[in-house]
Amino acid sequence: MGSADEERSLLEAEVQAESRGLYTGDGSVDFNGKPVLKQNTGNWKACPFILGNECCERLAYYGIATNLVTYLTKKLHEGNASAARNVTTWQGTCYLTPLIGAVLADAYWGRYWTIAAFSTIYFIGMCTLTLSASIPALKPAECVGSICPSSTPAQYAVFFFGLYLIALGTGGIKPCVSSFGADQFDDTDPKERVKKGSFFNWFYFSINIGALISSSLLVWIQDNAGWGLGFGIPVLFMGLAIGSFFLGTPLYRFQKPGGSPITRMCQVLVASFHKWNLKVPEDSGLLYETSDKHSAIEGNRKLEHSDELKCLDKPSVLTDAEIKSGDFSNPWRLCTVTQVEELKILIRMFPI
Repeated sequence: MGSADEERSLLEAEVQAESRGLYTGDGSVDFNGKPVLKQNTGNWKACPFILGNECCERLAYYGIATNLVTYLTKKLHEGNASAARNVTTWQGTCYLTPLIGAVLADAYWGRYWTIAAFSTIYFIGMCTLTLSASIPALKPAECVGSICPSSTPAQYAVFFFGLYLIALGTGGIKPCVSSFGADQFDDTDPKERVKKGSFFNWFYFSINIGALISSSLLVWIQDNAGWGLGFGIPVLFMGLAIGSFFLGTPLYRFQKPGGSPITRMCQVLVASFHKWNLKVPEDSGLLYETSDKHSAIEGNRKLEHSDELKCLDKPSVLTDAEIKSGDFSNPWRLCTVTQVEELKILIRMFPI
C-alpha cells in the first residue's frame, strides 16, 4: 500500500512539474481568463501585432503633431504665438492623459481593454480632425491677398474637439502598449526574460520608423497635396493599428487588473502612521508576506525585500495582537512586503 501511495505521489509531482513547464508562471491568462499554454500564446507569436499597432499609431500621431503649427497659421489663420501656444497646450495634455489610462488599466479594465477603448476614441478624434480639414463649411475661407477671414467659433470647436479626442486617446495607448508587449513574456522563464529585452529594442525601432515616415513623407503631402489627404492618411494608419491589435487577440497573454496602485500606496502610508512606534526586525523574513507563491496583488509577482527606506517596512511588521488573532485582512493596518516595495520603487524614481 505504501509503495502505491509513493508511486501516486511521484506521478502527481511529475504531472505538476510538466504543467509548470507547459503553462506560464507569472499568472497570465488567455482572453477567456484561463491559464495559458506557453507554446500557443505570447512570445514572438503575439509581438508582431503589437509592434505593428505601435508603428501605425506613432505614424498617425506624428502625422498630426509635426506640422500642426503650420496648419493653424495657414489654414485656421492664427498668429504664430497663438498657434504655438495651442500646440504646446495640446502636446502637454497628450503627456498628462496617460495618467488616466494607466490607472484605468491597472485598477479596472486591464491593458487590453484600455488600449481597445482609447484607440476607438483616438480614431474618432482623427476622423473629426480630417473632416474639419476637408469640408469647406468646417474651415475658414482661403486668404484673399493679405485679408484672411478668421475661423468661426463652430469651426474652432470642431477642430479642437477632434484634436483633444486624440489627446485623450493617446492617454490610453501610451502607457499600456509597451507594458502589454512585456506581458507576452513570462518573467519566471529565463529564456523568455531575455527575449523581453529584445522586444523593447524592436518596440522603439517601430516608434522611430513611424515617426520618420510621418515627419518626412506626410509633411510633404500636407504641404503639397492638401491637408485633407495629409490628415486622411494618418486616419488610415490608425485604422490599421486598431486592426493589427485586434487581429492578435487569440495569441495574447493577459494580466488581470490588480487594483489601484494609488490605493495600495495610501494603505502603506496609513499603516506606517499607525505603526510608527514599532521596531523593524533585523530579519526581513519576519515581515508579513502572503504564504503562497502568488502576490496578493492580482496579476503581479512578489517583490523581494530591499534594505533601502527601511522606515517604510513598518506596515509589514506583525503586532502581537495581529499574531494572536490571526487576522491579517485589514490592508490599512498590515501591508505585504510586495506592497511596501511598490511604494519604495516609486520613491526611488522621484530624483529621475
